[in-house]
Amino acid sequence: MKYNSPYSTAAWGQMAKDWEQGVDYSRLSKERLARAQRAIRHAGLGAVLCFNFDNIRYVTATHIGEWARDKFIRYALCPVEGSPFLWDPAPPAKRISSPWIADNVAAPVTTMQGAIPPHMNVQRDFARQIKKALVHYGIEKEPLGIDLMELGMLRALEAEGIEVVDGQQALLDAREIKTLDEIELLKVAASMVDATYVDIARAIRPGTKENELVAIANDRLFRMGSERVECVNSVSGSRGRPHSHTFSDRMIQPGDMIFLDIMHSYNGYRTCYYRTFICGEPNKHQVDAYETASKWLSASIDMIRPGITPDEVAAVWPDAQDFGYRDEAEAFLLQYGHGVGLSLWERPIFSKRFRGQNTPLREGMVVALETWKGAEDGTGAARIEEEVVVTKDGCEIITNFPSDRLISCGLPGCEVF
Repeated sequence: MKYNSPYSTAAWGQMAKDWEQGVDYSRLSKERLARAQRAIRHAGLGAVLCFNFDNIRYVTATHIGEWARDKFIRYALCPVEGSPFLWDPAPPAKRISSPWIADNVAAPVTTMQGAIPPHMNVQRDFARQIKKALVHYGIEKEPLGIDLMELGMLRALEAEGIEVVDGQQALLDAREIKTLDEIELLKVAASMVDATYVDIARAIRPGTKENELVAIANDRLFRMGSERVECVNSVSGSRGRPHSHTFSDRMIQPGDMIFLDIMHSYNGYRTCYYRTFICGEPNKHQVDAYETASKWLSASIDMIRPGITPDEVAAVWPDAQDFGYRDEAEAFLLQYGHGVGLSLWERPIFSKRFRGQNTPLREGMVVALETWKGAEDGTGAARIEEEVVVTKDGCEIITNFPSDRLISCGLPGCEVF
């Protein structure tokens, strides 16, 4: 089911144009920073020091590729007022490529995740660098929020007399509601996966390996302008029940169900987007599995609107024991939902494992909902996922590759051959 949305911008496309309105990147950057600073103020913090790559991008509108992700060699300070400060491995390049940073950029101090021995006191130098910045902004006596950090650096900040608190919650608050430009980027990212699934459907045939489908997805997405393909789950036949959550070199055989989850980012904005196919014609058990997963997914999509809570949405899904799992902990991620933005899992989270999430959905949230059902004969499983924008009166689906049926591929007489 699709719903009207006020969030579509005037034009889709990946190119900026002087004659047609698309993504306004300057507006995107300013609105994200404003939201972050409002959330920091609301949390009673003087600033948040960000190590998380997605938080850094949110507040500074800068990037350095994916090689530095999770290395803790890059960080940014977002004060409650004023321009953020970035510590980046390439300050001269940032002054050119990101002129809005101006001189608010310097080289970072890093322990290289502990590779530089603690006795060299690099962590102390880092803490003094941060203390100097806090004094510059006049917030050295205010609590400093942190999203993620090495323990040694955290202790060094405390040794400098800095009150360190959880800053991740404030930034997650800021990122819950997407701006018009963020929603447009999420739509473009999803449309790239729409196209990729066409190539996947054409490639499914006996003898094709799961990892070959992964390679096809990576090739197609990078050619279309993806900056990161985080993961492609490619699962066929009996490997789908129970869900293995990874791909292998298994060869597809006639009668296999094959499901994929494509997770990539376009200008930082992510997808989480499952589809299921069949090599040949499905049997009754496979059709029943797909139709059951589809029914569960549709029921949750029909619930999405402002004012509904994540618990109310998750309540329409079956209990873990009803689809063959021991408990909700072992079945976690199978009947599941999550926010999507610069990170793959943002707020809100929909799951029977984590009940008690009663904060209502709001207009402008973007969420992914996913369901799973194994075929009763053990020959595979169905996995379907849709991304939706919460609108004023309901929601809009932005993942458009067909999911209304189990698409038959790879053998003479099939829908895709």
